[in-house]
Amino acid sequence: MFKIGDFNDLKVVREASFGFFLDAGTGNTSDDILLPNASTLHKEIKVDDVVHAFIYRDSKDRLVATLQTPLAKVEEIAYLKVKAITNVGAFVDIGLERDVLVPMKEQKYNLEKDKSYLFYIYEDKTGRLAATTDISPYLDFMEDAALGQEVTGIIYGFQTNDSLMVAVEGKYEGVVLKNEYFTDIKPGEELNFRVKKIYEDGRLGLTPRGKKLDERDVLSEKILKYLEDNNGVMPFNDKSSPEAIKREFNTSKNYFKIALGGLMRKKLIEQNEEGTKLIKK
Repeated sequence: MFKIGDFNDLKVVREASFGFFLDAGTGNTSDDILLPNASTLHKEIKVDDVVHAFIYRDSKDRLVATLQTPLAKVEEIAYLKVKAITNVGAFVDIGLERDVLVPMKEQKYNLEKDKSYLFYIYEDKTGRLAATTDISPYLDFMEDAALGQEVTGIIYGFQTNDSLMVAVEGKYEGVVLKNEYFTDIKPGEELNFRVKKIYEDGRLGLTPRGKKLDERDVLSEKILKYLEDNNGVMPFNDKSSPEAIKREFNTSKNYFKIALGGLMRKKLIEQNEEGTKLIKK
Protein backbone atom coordinates (compact mmCIF):
# COMPACT_ATOMS: atom_id res chain seq x y z
CA MET A 1 0.00 0.00 0.00
CA PHE A 2 0.96 3.65 -0.13
CA LYS A 3 0.57 6.80 1.96
CA ILE A 4 -1.18 9.85 0.54
CA GLY A 5 0.67 13.10 1.11
CA ASP A 6 4.05 11.43 1.42
CA PHE A 7 6.79 9.81 -0.63
CA ASN A 8 6.40 6.15 -1.50
CA ASP A 9 8.69 3.68 -3.27
CA LEU A 10 6.48 2.28 -6.04
CA LYS A 11 7.17 0.04 -9.01
CA VAL A 12 6.57 1.23 -12.57
CA VAL A 13 4.22 -1.37 -14.12
CA ARG A 14 3.40 0.17 -17.49
CA GLU A 15 4.08 3.13 -19.73
CA ALA A 16 1.77 5.36 -21.76
CA SER A 17 2.34 8.31 -24.08
CA PHE A 18 1.35 10.72 -21.30
CA GLY A 19 3.28 9.10 -18.43
CA PHE A 20 3.88 6.02 -16.33
CA PHE A 21 1.63 3.93 -14.11
CA LEU A 22 2.79 2.89 -10.65
CA ASP A 23 1.64 -0.20 -8.79
CA ALA A 24 -0.69 0.84 -5.95
CA GLY A 25 -0.29 -2.57 -4.29
CA THR A 26 -3.99 -3.46 -4.46
CA GLY A 27 -3.69 -6.19 -7.09
CA ASN A 28 -6.11 -4.26 -9.30
CA THR A 29 -4.60 -2.50 -12.33
CA SER A 30 -7.41 0.07 -12.31
CA ASP A 31 -5.92 1.38 -9.06
CA ASP A 32 -2.50 2.03 -10.62
CA ILE A 33 -1.31 5.59 -10.00
CA LEU A 34 -0.36 7.87 -12.87
CA LEU A 35 3.01 9.59 -12.87
CA PRO A 36 2.55 12.22 -15.64
CA ASN A 37 5.49 12.98 -17.92
CA ALA A 38 5.46 16.57 -16.63
CA SER A 39 6.07 15.29 -13.08
CA THR A 40 9.11 13.09 -13.81
CA LEU A 41 11.60 15.97 -13.59
CA HIS A 42 12.97 14.73 -16.93
CA LYS A 43 14.39 11.60 -15.30
CA GLU A 44 14.82 8.49 -17.43
CA ILE A 45 12.22 5.96 -16.27
CA LYS A 46 11.34 2.52 -17.60
CA VAL A 47 9.00 -0.32 -16.68
CA ASP A 48 10.05 -2.32 -13.56
CA ASP A 49 11.94 0.68 -12.10
CA VAL A 50 11.12 1.62 -8.51
CA VAL A 51 10.56 5.36 -8.12
CA HIS A 52 10.42 7.51 -5.00
CA ALA A 53 7.22 9.44 -5.68
CA PHE A 54 4.95 11.79 -3.75
CA ILE A 55 1.27 10.77 -3.91
CA TYR A 56 -1.64 13.21 -3.75
CA ARG A 57 -4.95 14.01 -5.44
CA ASP A 58 -4.89 16.38 -8.43
CA SER A 59 -7.41 19.09 -9.36
CA LYS A 60 -9.72 16.39 -10.77
CA ASP A 61 -9.51 14.46 -7.50
CA ARG A 62 -7.50 11.61 -9.06
CA LEU A 63 -4.58 9.98 -7.29
CA VAL A 64 -1.39 11.08 -9.04
CA ALA A 65 2.32 10.84 -8.40
CA THR A 66 5.14 13.34 -8.77
CA LEU A 67 8.89 13.22 -8.29
CA GLN A 68 8.79 16.88 -7.31
CA THR A 69 9.41 17.68 -3.63
CA PRO A 70 6.44 19.62 -2.16
CA LEU A 71 6.72 22.38 0.41
CA ALA A 72 5.01 20.17 2.99
CA LYS A 73 4.07 16.54 3.57
CA VAL A 74 1.24 14.99 5.55
CA GLU A 75 1.70 15.14 9.35
CA GLU A 76 4.18 18.02 9.04
CA ILE A 77 4.10 21.65 10.15
CA ALA A 78 5.06 24.08 7.39
CA TYR A 79 5.15 27.83 6.76
CA LEU A 80 2.92 28.28 3.71
CA LYS A 81 1.46 31.15 1.69
CA VAL A 82 -2.29 31.66 1.33
CA LYS A 83 -3.19 31.69 -2.37
CA ALA A 84 -6.94 32.29 -2.14
CA ILE A 85 -9.78 32.96 0.29
CA THR A 86 -13.18 31.42 -0.55
CA ASN A 87 -16.49 30.72 1.16
CA VAL A 88 -15.40 27.14 1.90
CA GLY A 89 -12.02 28.08 3.31
CA ALA A 90 -8.56 29.25 2.34
CA PHE A 91 -6.18 27.55 -0.08
CA VAL A 92 -2.44 27.35 0.59
CA ASP A 93 0.40 26.66 -1.82
CA ILE A 94 2.42 23.49 -1.20
CA GLY A 95 4.33 23.73 -4.47
CA LEU A 96 2.18 21.27 -6.44
CA GLU A 97 -0.53 21.52 -9.11
CA ARG A 98 -3.28 21.51 -6.49
CA ASP A 99 -3.39 23.88 -3.54
CA VAL A 100 -4.42 22.56 -0.12
CA LEU A 101 -7.69 23.57 1.54
CA VAL A 102 -7.80 25.07 5.03
CA PRO A 103 -11.47 24.54 6.01
CA MET A 104 -13.20 27.39 7.83
CA LYS A 105 -13.46 25.31 11.00
CA GLU A 106 -9.70 24.76 10.93
CA GLN A 107 -8.88 28.48 10.91
CA LYS A 108 -8.24 29.60 14.49
CA TYR A 109 -7.62 33.18 13.33
CA ASN A 110 -8.30 35.23 10.21
CA LEU A 111 -6.09 34.47 7.22
CA GLU A 112 -5.12 36.97 4.55
CA LYS A 113 -4.34 36.30 0.91
CA ASP A 114 -0.62 36.35 -0.04
CA LYS A 115 0.50 36.14 3.59
CA SER A 116 2.24 33.11 5.11
CA TYR A 117 1.32 31.20 8.27
CA LEU A 118 2.15 27.94 10.00
CA PHE A 119 -0.09 25.00 9.08
CA TYR A 120 -0.29 21.33 9.99
CA ILE A 121 -1.00 19.10 6.98
CA TYR A 122 -3.36 16.15 7.39
CA GLU A 123 -5.41 13.75 5.27
CA ASP A 124 -9.13 14.41 5.57
CA LYS A 125 -11.92 11.84 5.51
CA THR A 126 -12.13 11.94 1.70
CA GLY A 127 -8.44 11.17 1.22
CA ARG A 128 -7.54 14.73 0.25
CA LEU A 129 -4.76 16.76 1.83
CA ALA A 130 -6.01 19.53 4.10
CA ALA A 131 -4.46 21.98 6.55
CA THR A 132 -5.18 23.53 9.94
CA THR A 133 -3.79 26.48 11.86
CA ASP A 134 -4.24 24.52 15.11
CA ILE A 135 -0.62 23.33 15.33
CA SER A 136 -0.23 23.21 19.14
CA PRO A 137 -0.84 19.44 19.48
CA TYR A 138 1.98 18.78 17.02
CA LEU A 139 4.71 20.97 18.50
CA ASP A 140 7.59 19.48 20.46
CA PHE A 141 9.50 20.78 23.48
CA MET A 142 13.01 22.15 23.08
CA GLU A 143 14.97 19.95 25.46
CA ASP A 144 18.33 21.72 25.18
CA ALA A 145 17.07 25.29 25.60
CA ALA A 146 19.01 27.64 27.91
CA LEU A 147 17.99 30.84 29.66
CA GLY A 148 19.09 33.85 27.67
CA GLN A 149 19.33 31.84 24.45
CA GLU A 150 18.36 33.77 21.33
CA VAL A 151 15.85 32.03 19.07
CA THR A 152 13.52 32.79 16.18
CA GLY A 153 9.86 31.95 16.22
CA ILE A 154 6.64 32.33 14.26
CA ILE A 155 3.42 33.56 15.89
CA TYR A 156 0.59 31.06 15.45
CA GLY A 157 -2.15 32.52 17.64
CA PHE A 158 -3.17 34.08 20.94
CA GLN A 159 -4.19 32.63 24.26
CA THR A 160 -7.37 33.92 25.91
CA ASN A 161 -5.26 36.30 28.02
CA ASP A 162 -3.64 37.75 24.84
CA SER A 163 -0.31 36.00 25.40
CA LEU A 164 1.37 35.13 22.11
CA MET A 165 1.64 31.50 21.01
CA VAL A 166 4.99 30.97 19.31
CA ALA A 167 6.47 28.08 17.35
CA VAL A 168 10.20 28.34 18.06
CA GLU A 169 12.13 27.37 14.93
CA GLY A 170 8.74 26.34 13.57
CA LYS A 171 8.52 23.24 15.77
CA TYR A 172 8.93 23.95 19.51
CA GLU A 173 6.25 25.38 21.80
CA GLY A 174 6.79 28.83 23.27
CA VAL A 175 4.75 31.65 24.79
CA VAL A 176 5.17 35.42 25.16
CA LEU A 177 3.18 36.89 28.06
CA LYS A 178 1.06 39.96 27.38
CA ASN A 179 3.33 42.21 29.45
CA GLU A 180 6.37 41.26 27.36
CA TYR A 181 5.32 42.87 24.07
CA PHE A 182 4.05 46.35 23.26
CA THR A 183 3.48 46.37 19.50
CA ASP A 184 0.73 45.03 17.27
CA ILE A 185 1.85 41.50 16.43
CA LYS A 186 -0.12 39.20 14.14
CA PRO A 187 -0.10 35.45 13.42
CA GLY A 188 2.40 34.50 10.75
CA GLU A 189 5.02 37.05 11.80
CA GLU A 190 8.53 35.73 12.36
CA LEU A 191 10.41 37.46 15.18
CA ASN A 192 13.56 37.17 17.25
CA PHE A 193 13.15 36.20 20.89
CA ARG A 194 15.18 35.51 24.00
CA VAL A 195 14.41 32.59 26.32
CA LYS A 196 13.35 34.15 29.62
CA LYS A 197 11.89 31.12 31.39
CA ILE A 198 11.53 27.37 30.93
CA TYR A 199 8.19 26.18 32.30
CA GLU A 200 7.71 22.87 34.10
CA ASP A 201 5.59 21.57 31.21
CA GLY A 202 8.48 22.18 28.79
CA ARG A 203 7.19 25.33 27.11
CA LEU A 204 9.61 28.20 26.58
CA GLY A 205 8.79 31.56 28.12
CA LEU A 206 9.98 34.12 25.58
CA THR A 207 10.50 37.85 25.31
CA PRO A 208 11.05 39.92 22.17
CA ARG A 209 13.05 42.37 24.27
CA GLY A 210 16.81 42.44 24.27
CA LYS A 211 18.81 42.30 27.45
CA LYS A 212 18.09 45.25 29.73
CA LEU A 213 21.27 47.13 28.88
CA ASP A 214 20.79 46.56 25.15
CA GLU A 215 17.16 47.65 25.24
CA ARG A 216 18.03 50.68 27.35
CA ASP A 217 20.48 51.85 24.69
CA VAL A 218 17.92 51.43 21.90
CA LEU A 219 15.22 53.18 23.90
CA SER A 220 17.59 55.98 24.91
CA GLU A 221 18.29 56.71 21.24
CA LYS A 222 14.56 56.73 20.55
CA ILE A 223 13.95 59.23 23.38
CA LEU A 224 16.75 61.53 22.18
CA LYS A 225 15.41 61.36 18.63
CA TYR A 226 11.94 62.30 19.88
CA LEU A 227 13.37 65.28 21.77
CA GLU A 228 15.44 66.45 18.82
CA ASP A 229 12.40 66.27 16.54
CA ASN A 230 10.22 68.23 18.99
CA ASN A 231 12.33 71.27 19.87
CA GLY A 232 14.02 69.52 22.78
CA VAL A 233 10.91 68.83 24.84
CA MET A 234 8.40 66.01 25.35
CA PRO A 235 5.34 65.64 27.59
CA PHE A 236 6.60 62.35 29.03
CA ASN A 237 8.57 61.70 32.22
CA ASP A 238 8.87 58.94 34.82
CA LYS A 239 5.43 59.92 36.16
CA SER A 240 3.67 59.35 32.82
CA SER A 241 1.10 56.59 32.60
CA PRO A 242 2.14 53.14 31.34
CA GLU A 243 -0.50 53.46 28.61
CA ALA A 244 0.93 56.72 27.28
CA ILE A 245 4.48 55.34 27.29
CA LYS A 246 3.43 52.16 25.53
CA ARG A 247 1.49 54.14 22.91
CA GLU A 248 4.40 56.43 22.06
CA PHE A 249 7.51 54.30 22.66
CA ASN A 250 6.24 50.68 22.47
CA THR A 251 7.85 49.78 25.79
CA SER A 252 7.00 49.32 29.44
CA LYS A 253 7.12 52.08 32.03
CA ASN A 254 9.88 50.22 33.87
CA TYR A 255 12.17 50.17 30.84
CA PHE A 256 11.29 53.78 30.06
CA LYS A 257 12.33 54.86 33.56
CA ILE A 258 15.60 52.92 33.24
CA ALA A 259 16.38 54.71 29.96
CA LEU A 260 15.49 58.13 31.42
CA GLY A 261 17.71 57.47 34.43
CA GLY A 262 20.66 56.63 32.18
CA LEU A 263 20.21 59.81 30.12
CA MET A 264 19.94 61.93 33.27
CA ARG A 265 23.15 60.45 34.68
CA LYS A 266 24.86 61.41 31.43
CA LYS A 267 23.40 64.94 31.90
CA LEU A 268 21.67 64.78 28.53
CA ILE A 269 18.14 65.44 29.80
CA GLU A 270 16.29 66.85 32.77
CA GLN A 271 12.75 66.23 34.01
CA ASN A 272 10.10 68.46 35.48
CA GLU A 273 6.38 68.24 36.18
CA GLU A 274 5.56 69.00 32.55
CA GLY A 275 7.77 66.34 31.02
CA THR A 276 11.39 66.04 29.89
CA LYS A 277 13.80 68.53 28.33
CA LEU A 278 16.96 68.09 26.34
CA ILE A 279 19.93 69.80 28.03
CA LYS A 280 21.58 72.13 25.55
CA LYS A 281 25.37 72.03 25.50
